[in-house]
Amino acid sequence: MKISSSKRLIVKIGSRLLIDEQQQTLNQNWLESLLDDVMTLRRQGTQVILVSSGAVAYGKIALNIHPKYFSLDLQQAAAAVGQIQLMHTFQTLLATRGCVAGQILLTLQDMEHRRRFINGRNSIEPLIKMKVIPIINENDSIATNELRYGDNDRLAARVAQMVDADTLVLLSDIDGLYNQDPHLNPKATLIPYVKKITSEVTAMGGESATHYGSGGMRTKLAAAKITMQSGCRLLITRGNLLCPLSRYDQHQLGTWFIPEVTAVNAKKRWLKQHLKPAGNMMIDVGAVNALLKGKSLLPIGVRGISGHFDKGEVISIVDQNQQEVARGLTNYSISDAHKIMGHSTDEIERLLGYKGCDEMIFRNNLVLFI
Repeated sequence: MKISSSKRLIVKIGSRLLIDEQQQTLNQNWLESLLDDVMTLRRQGTQVILVSSGAVAYGKIALNIHPKYFSLDLQQAAAAVGQIQLMHTFQTLLATRGCVAGQILLTLQDMEHRRRFINGRNSIEPLIKMKVIPIINENDSIATNELRYGDNDRLAARVAQMVDADTLVLLSDIDGLYNQDPHLNPKATLIPYVKKITSEVTAMGGESATHYGSGGMRTKLAAAKITMQSGCRLLITRGNLLCPLSRYDQHQLGTWFIPEVTAVNAKKRWLKQHLKPAGNMMIDVGAVNALLKGKSLLPIGVRGISGHFDKGEVISIVDQNQQEVARGLTNYSISDAHKIMGHSTDEIERLLGYKGCDEMIFRNNLVLFI
């Protein structure tokens, strides 16, 4: 398998790759080579989202904070300073390549709360459509120990889940998952494919070995569990070489975690198994035909609404004979849905007082029963 076969790709960049720990500087040549890879993939039709660590590490260098000091308040201060520098670097380097960068900062609560989860996805999707490269990081300057991931491997996995990515690449300092620690045992064997994370596979995880990195193989295995359940394949491969993405496609040295289902099918299976939709939307014949053609559900096709639901909840979609034709995740609460049902999308802003989504339910968040 190749990275270049991906349709929607998430690439996670770790602090140890971005920052030279000995020289206390940015690995700019490496970052530029990675962005060259990203631009090549984009020209080939792959949508790319970056999940980048490095704010805290960047900030510690700028503030001359010694790595042994890891108190939360110092991490938050370092993140506040480092995030600006990190994004300036991405913005500058991407601009020279004719591309615009967009920043999104997330917390654990944003990923666990359904409404915030939907809001996050709705923020990312327009950026992708406008050919912007979203650069995502945990909001380390405000997150507390109780409300943070603490590593971007699992954050990247949840982002992949959020945007229905088909591939997540975790760039590491080793080639992939070995049956033993290759730093300690030169005879350790690389495992090229994993189709199920067993207790034996989990036992192969290790700890982070640097001051700057907060991850390790254990967090990568935790990320793999999330992506495999979401239908997204995950690759762990060596990232501390120039052009790491194209290099992988040339040499294919790494570990793939292969899900049994695709990202879209995983979501649709979950929707089918959701036993208690929070409400109903009755749609007309035109809307039914549109859904059958793979279209989204627009407000103009909705003729009636019942139940009690908020944005992001599962809704049953019925025809005018009250037969369930589909099920999906609504972009609107019941109060806002009532205001816009039966209206065209260009009336939404006037009716709600803000510019909401054009779609009542996105096509990727729908599963048909007919």
